[in-house]
Amino acid sequence: MAPRNKENGGARSQKGVKRTRQVSSVEPESSEEDYRKKRDKNNQAVKKSRVKSRQRTQETMERVHKLKTENDMLEEKIKILSKELGFLKDLFLAHAGSSQSVSLEGVDLESLLSDTNSVMDDDYKTLSSN
Repeated sequence: MAPRNKENGGARSQKGVKRTRQVSSVEPESSEEDYRKKRDKNNQAVKKSRVKSRQRTQETMERVHKLKTENDMLEEKIKILSKELGFLKDLFLAHAGSSQSVSLEGVDLESLLSDTNSVMDDDYKTLSSN
């Protein structure tokens, strides 16, 4: 339904006399068509706005997921590097504290270094693919 014009909407005047409705030179069908066109245009704009909003939300969720994954990988890398640092500190202190050569029996250095390198390589590959 088309909105009423306040001036000629059939409301009573202050004196209590009902005004007669003025006949518009524009046909009612034309007015209704204009109203429909405006509504359709507005509906399209609303749909477009909602699609953009959903898209922004989806992009934000994807970015959050990516950052969480990257954060997990970096935390794992911190654990490995902390373990390696602790080992190297112990090795240094053992070497500095004694004049004798340090015995590394029972420590598999190759395994430790290969584990560290493989994790770092995996992290690099994962980050590169994103």
